[in-house]
Amino acid sequence: MTDTLLLLHAFPLDSWMWRRQIDDLAGEARVVAPDLPGFGGTQPAGDVMTMDAAADAALRALDEAGARDAVVCGLSMGGYVALAFWRRHRDRVTGLILANTKAGADDDAGRDRRAALAERLRSEGNQFLLANPPPLLSDAASADLWESVKADIGRQPPASIAAASLGMAERVDSTGDLPHIDVPTMVIVSDADTLIPASATVPMADRIPGATLRDIQGAGHLSNLEQPVRFTALLREHLLTCGAGGSVEG
Repeated sequence: MTDTLLLLHAFPLDSWMWRRQIDDLAGEARVVAPDLPGFGGTQPAGDVMTMDAAADAALRALDEAGARDAVVCGLSMGGYVALAFWRRHRDRVTGLILANTKAGADDDAGRDRRAALAERLRSEGNQFLLANPPPLLSDAASADLWESVKADIGRQPPASIAAASLGMAERVDSTGDLPHIDVPTMVIVSDADTLIPASATVPMADRIPGATLRDIQGAGHLSNLEQPVRFTALLREHLLTCGAGGSVEG
């Protein structure tokens, strides 16, 4: 049994995105929400932040929190890191939550786009991302939420965003791992996610033995930000499934 929830953030944000979940679960579970390498003022992992390097950094965060194991939740890039974490440190995983993410690797065109993005970030900085951000939120998202998301992107060093882009381009195809996942798993999709649509995420629930599929209505890619109450309720549901939850100390 674990009382720890490990939250792995999306690209190109840092752990700020989990602020509502951290607040809402206070006193119910120990929440560890690390900034992945290069984000949130942390030390970069180098020119390329691989998903394995990010998973190892998340393990260090668990160790520093004094947590033996955790329910691991990753959204988008965080989902890629969560799958890498399961492969590398599966004895530390008591459950998985994979939100707005997918198991497959990039195709050649996708890798080229990530490389081009990294090159532009290194040559121009990140202001173009603030002027024209990726579709992280739905069309219904408020202007205030968009401004908060863009402000968080603006706080990240361009070189770190570039390194993460290249790391995602290098990630392995995790599809073959899915049938071997032997911990309770929840897969979360949202109806207005155009960046990783539900059709790309749902197949994971079909391939992971016993996985539950949950949907969030009225949210785009960053479903935890647009529908925080619903997202936190799903976290609680899965923590209980994994034998966690309730009042904890520390």
